Amino acid sequence: MEGERRLLQRVVAVAGLVPVLAGLYGVLFGANGLSAGVADVSADSHFRYLSGLLTGIGLLFWSCVPGIETKARLFRFLTLVVVLGGLARLLGLWLTGLPSATMLAALGMELVVTPLLCLWQARVAGRARDAAQALDPATRPTGDV
Repeated sequence: MEGERRLLQRVVAVAGLVPVLAGLYGVLFGANGLSAGVADVSADSHFRYLSGLLTGIGLLFWSCVPGIETKARLFRFLTLVVVLGGLARLLGLWLTGLPSATMLAALGMELVVTPLLCLWQARVAGRARDAAQALDPATRPTGDV
């Protein structure tokens, strides 16, 4: 069980690089970081705001790494936020056409990788809870599992 927990922690730490780095890039370079010549200041401002939110999502995923087996509620909430964003991106794909390969990779992270990580986290949390109860049947689950 401990090996699986550590592997999940490592995978989440590495996967968290994606929103943190992409978000920081968007904050620093704005919409021009994707396509030079964007003239609309309001669109750029909104892009930077959303990039800040993306950075925060990544940081919150990183905050789940220590004691990951006890962070089910936060992990599920973050997964919901990411999946909702992915569904919005999918709607945009349907309405406006195929985006760049980078955006398609982001869609894969949002609708496939993140939900799979959430399921894995739930498995690790359940095993940790079962192990704790096996040691002491009177033990009640702690944290937000």
